[in-house]
Amino acid sequence: MAATPAEEIRANSYVGFDTITQQIEHKLLKRGFQFNIIVVGQTGLGKSTLINTIFASHLIDSKGRLEPDEPVRQTTEIHPVSHVIVENGVRLRLNIVDTPGYGDQINNENCWDPIVKYIKDQHSAYLRKELTAQRDRHIQDTRIHVALFFINPTGHSLRPIDIIVMKKLSEVVNVVPVIAKADSLTLEEREAFKQRIREELVYNNIRLYPFDTEENDEEEIQLNEAIRDMIPFAVVGSEKTVIIDGKPVRGRKNRWGVVNVEDERHCEFVHLRNFLTRSHLQDLIETTAQIHYEAFRSKQLLALKEQTNARPSAAAQ
Repeated sequence: MAATPAEEIRANSYVGFDTITQQIEHKLLKRGFQFNIIVVGQTGLGKSTLINTIFASHLIDSKGRLEPDEPVRQTTEIHPVSHVIVENGVRLRLNIVDTPGYGDQINNENCWDPIVKYIKDQHSAYLRKELTAQRDRHIQDTRIHVALFFINPTGHSLRPIDIIVMKKLSEVVNVVPVIAKADSLTLEEREAFKQRIREELVYNNIRLYPFDTEENDEEEIQLNEAIRDMIPFAVVGSEKTVIIDGKPVRGRKNRWGVVNVEDERHCEFVHLRNFLTRSHLQDLIETTAQIHYEAFRSKQLLALKEQTNARPSAAAQ
């Protein structure tokens, strides 16, 4: 029997339960927030620079080869770095996972395996803590909330390895593709490249974040649609400050002029930053827990149940 919806009643005088939002905010501010991001792409595409640009802080150093005698990485490595960033009283514990060596070999077969394994390992670690008899009140969350996938600005199409890796990653994490160093393309080349990539993503059934849910209102649906129309974000990163019309801006200066990374006419960095931090930060965290982790958890618990049921049968024989 379906429950009848409760009638909405307005209190005759002030009760005070409307302060619950302030109470929640107070507790959350004391605890702080956790955000985990992994960057995937070939060496030299500016992954470290873009992360530093997004969070307006020097958080990670480039892992590229700077000396001729430096050995070439033979495998994809996993380099996690943690920082606490404070902004207007809000503490954000930021885990950044770099993947140096990805796609840099002559034979790149299965070079994505360490990345997928690392993401699944974080789900597994969280599940183990969740299932313990005396679990922590607040489980430390190392689950990856978003994977920034860096695309080489060739202007042609996605490489076969890009398609395979994005498909693999989209099964376990929220994937956001970006065209790196987009200032190497003209505006016409950039738009044609973006359109080609979107068509390839549709053709190969690669479902990228953001996802629409029944909870989304009309404004959220329209925002998600606008983001999907913009993906992949064509971005330029820079930690250097240059002067434009007497004002300091972050940009890249060359003999023809200055690329201002925060000018929407030059690149889509502002849209990416706003998307990751100002409009979808909480949704990325919730989607990780409710979709990707929940799928992993269900699969693991079903497998555990099947193993448990198989043991009595084997003992009986």
